[in-house]
Amino acid sequence: MEITNSKKEDIPEIFRLYELASDFQRTKFPENQWPRFDEELVSREVAENRQFKLLIDNKIACIWAITNSDPEIWEDDDKDPSIYIHRIATNPDFRGNNFIKIIVDWAIKFAKDQNKEFIRMDTCGINERLINHYTTCGFTFLGTKRLKDTDGLPSHYQKAVVCFFEIKVE
Repeated sequence: MEITNSKKEDIPEIFRLYELASDFQRTKFPENQWPRFDEELVSREVAENRQFKLLIDNKIACIWAITNSDPEIWEDDDKDPSIYIHRIATNPDFRGNNFIKIIVDWAIKFAKDQNKEFIRMDTCGINERLINHYTTCGFTFLGTKRLKDTDGLPSHYQKAVVCFFEIKVE
């Protein structure tokens, strides 16, 4: 198993995994699923080394992106030195391997190396199983709220209740 930055040639697979994740969300959580993400956004994340992949036997098993600020979602709390994890998508061939815990372990080391105080994540909609899973993997569930201004955010944020999670980096 290896975690590394995604490359430009991974972009078609990234979008395939996003589409499969959206299909899965549609069956499990029909009131809120991911839209088609902007290719320019993902290309920029790849170019800026903010898109990551977990490889198993040279196959992409899981992907995610990070950012160092997220004021549209985290509002006033965005001023804390943090990394924000977004769009975790697992290859269906590798489901059930608890990649969230692996990502958490990676993110703690990454955040320490970057002198960040928090690892943060959000998800749309109230999904008790997902909340429990994230807390089992080390996140503190901070609660829910509707965002004040969703202009410029992907469509799944527009009317959703957003769940907030964080890990204090020690």
